[in-house]
Amino acid sequence: MPRRLPPLNALRAFEAAARHLSFTRAADELCVTQAAVSHQIKSLQETVGIQLFRRYNRRLELTRAGQGYLPPLRDAFDMMAAATRQLRSDSGSGQIRVSTLQSFATKWLIPRLNRFHERHPGIDPMISTSQRLIDLSADEIDVAIRVGRGNYPDLHVVPLMDDLAFPVCSPRLIDKAIPLRQPADLAHHVLLHDFSVSRDGDAPSWHNWLKRAEVTGVDAAKGPSYNDTAMTLQAAAAGHGVALARRSLATDDLNAGLLVRPFGPDMPTRFSWYFVCTPQTSELPKVQAFLRWLQDEIVCTANEARWQGSDYYRD
Repeated sequence: MPRRLPPLNALRAFEAAARHLSFTRAADELCVTQAAVSHQIKSLQETVGIQLFRRYNRRLELTRAGQGYLPPLRDAFDMMAAATRQLRSDSGSGQIRVSTLQSFATKWLIPRLNRFHERHPGIDPMISTSQRLIDLSADEIDVAIRVGRGNYPDLHVVPLMDDLAFPVCSPRLIDKAIPLRQPADLAHHVLLHDFSVSRDGDAPSWHNWLKRAEVTGVDAAKGPSYNDTAMTLQAAAAGHGVALARRSLATDDLNAGLLVRPFGPDMPTRFSWYFVCTPQTSELPKVQAFLRWLQDEIVCTANEARWQGSDYYRD
């Protein structure tokens, strides 16, 4: 027996408007005008012969019929979205959608992706950067690489690497008229601030590092700020000042000689890097392949950076 369904666009408009209780927000989500949402819902109500919304002053409410109609429609759209995601990622090939911070993508992930392609030529990474914690299901992302404490409820979480923070600068700053030989010398140099990190009270900051180094007489708040780690490290490499870098993101620049570590101490961070995905997605071959590659790369990077240990500084 053929299914007799209202138009799909009308159902989508109703589900979004009912979920938000707003035609305006539904229009934003669906990338249409508010008038288009209103027209679709009017058409749906005419098709089913039942009023689904009521307006009270400027407030939108569902009728009893609308309240009963929303849950099965929402579940149906969720099932269709899940089925589509599964169809797109049904094997160890195809596209894998990865979300991470712009700094991690720029300073760590992208420089290594050619080796992933060599190992898995049938898997095409799509890299998306975001500072916010995304909804892996709603945003159609396969995996996320995040820095934090690993508290991601109801998700599959794999620790990738811990981190350290330490000062870095251009080699040109080491032997200037006022050299950088010991932490107290920072009083005569510009401090560069990574706002994307230091805005969190538990993240590495010059205030915390100077306290750990037992240095006084240095203004921990003075100096230019950047809202991205990659920009902060670029400014340091250009000789604009001294940055407090995370080891994970500074390793390649240190290996290339663009940055040096003038002195210690190293400061452990409370945040680590994690591989995050849904429990269902974690079973996909392409996701498992990407995780294994990440873990192998992290081991290789750690081996390459052994000369950067806490006992090594610029002579």
